[in-house]
Amino acid sequence: MAWRCTGATNAELIANMAKAGIISSDRVAAAMTKVNRMNYVRFANTAYEDSPQPIGHGATISAPHMHAHAAENLLPFLKPGARVLDVGSGSGYLVAVLYQLLQDPSDPRSNDSRVVGIEHIPELVDWSIENLKKDGLGPALDEGRIKMIAGDGRKGLPEDGPYDAIHVGAAAPTMPKALVEQLASPGRMFIPVGTYAQQIFQVDKDANGNVTETPLFDVMYVPLTDRDKQS
Repeated sequence: MAWRCTGATNAELIANMAKAGIISSDRVAAAMTKVNRMNYVRFANTAYEDSPQPIGHGATISAPHMHAHAAENLLPFLKPGARVLDVGSGSGYLVAVLYQLLQDPSDPRSNDSRVVGIEHIPELVDWSIENLKKDGLGPALDEGRIKMIAGDGRKGLPEDGPYDAIHVGAAAPTMPKALVEQLASPGRMFIPVGTYAQQIFQVDKDANGNVTETPLFDVMYVPLTDRDKQS
């Protein structure tokens, strides 16, 4: 079970998720190994627990197994040169993982990779930038390969799209049309949808622009909302 993946260290947490079959790709394991979760949580003593944790302002960082599920699901679209959007980017943890998944020292397109994190709480945006710098990603921020902005994630950020992959870290009551429109052709989105009953959906847009929505599993996420409604 996912909660059994808790480890004493970042490496042990990732190894436990691999043993549980949550991580099946060497690429995902390598990317998550490069990102120290301790840099993205409020309480260092629970950094490697496989559970969601509060990060202030009514927001949470998702459990590591959910980030692993998202990375595995989006992996076919996470290649050097890709553009990726993380909606509800919170502490910046998954932005860092997604960025690492776009990096390949042997592929010059890595320098063209872009990860955009959008979060509606400005204080979390500022904190996430500090976290990313602590984790060694200051140069990527300075060079614009990682971009963290305050804004309404439900609307996406069309000026930086289209996106090969979109991750949404909070539950939308219905499928956000704006985010589907900002998917590249082909592209994929990993998104929780629903209010009381929520499911993760895999949203695929093919090369011709046809969209398929596939429910994957039940979840419980905080709602995708605006700052005025955040509590």
